[in-house]
Amino acid sequence: MNNAYPNHVTIVDVSPRDGLQNESMTVPTAIKQALIEDLIKAGVKKIETTSFVSPKWVPQMGDNSDLMTALAPNRQDDVIYSVLVPNMRGFDNAIVHHPDEVVIFASASETFSQKNINCSIDESIERFAPVAAAAKAQGIKVRGVISCTVGCPYEGEIDPSQVAYVTKRLVEIGAEQIGIADTIGVGTPIKVKKALAAALEYIDIAHISGHFHDTYGQALSNTLAALEMGVNEFDTSVAGLGGCPYAKGATGNVATEDVVYMLHDMGIETGINLDKLVIAGERISEFLGRRNESNVARALINRRSA
Repeated sequence: MNNAYPNHVTIVDVSPRDGLQNESMTVPTAIKQALIEDLIKAGVKKIETTSFVSPKWVPQMGDNSDLMTALAPNRQDDVIYSVLVPNMRGFDNAIVHHPDEVVIFASASETFSQKNINCSIDESIERFAPVAAAAKAQGIKVRGVISCTVGCPYEGEIDPSQVAYVTKRLVEIGAEQIGIADTIGVGTPIKVKKALAAALEYIDIAHISGHFHDTYGQALSNTLAALEMGVNEFDTSVAGLGGCPYAKGATGNVATEDVVYMLHDMGIETGINLDKLVIAGERISEFLGRRNESNVARALINRRSA
């Protein structure tokens, strides 16, 4: 095995938030809770549970408080429950539920920032500064995610210097982890490595994570490229759930099952039971009435039924 690869990778399953927020049907709180509990049973130790945004903008996340309340009695001490917060109002609503981590987000594309959150990159970071400060004051970890790091639906290719700039700004306001996201799934390994190298100007590789969508079928290749640079944390989504409401045609995040299968075959530990993970993906896919987008899950299910 390539000695450059990490021995252990942390999987952040974002399906309860990034995955379900794009569904047209309303997903009941109990189903979201069951999904999260299924992921935990499978060994996932870090989950993006919900988003404290206005239900006007993201109706699927309108039950954020109800979901956190439902999870509270059985919360596991060794699991990190992350929540996405867009502003101080969102933080104030989230903090009563004691999240382990708050996620703030900026874009490497000015146009995408305007379309997504109706403000410039600099304005978005100024909005997040008090959120990061408040979280750190209460001992809550702050993770900053940068969208459109290799491509934008409006601007096309993104210069790595933009990734460096946004990384610098997020680190300055207190982000301890930076997620490099290929939001619309147009990236290829070389572009991803350039984006990661740009971020490395301002943060150590140990504090960088990858977030790759699979629109063009490149997400696993991009994951491998990031692994080769030493990245040891990745956002994934069980059953390949997800998309981007502001990027027409963008498909889901790379499937958790596919990444785990690849990592385990490479001898990299994740602490996740693949069979239980497949069950989690099948259950939520069945409820949604949609095809499981994980190639690995479909292959394993077909093999069992043969």
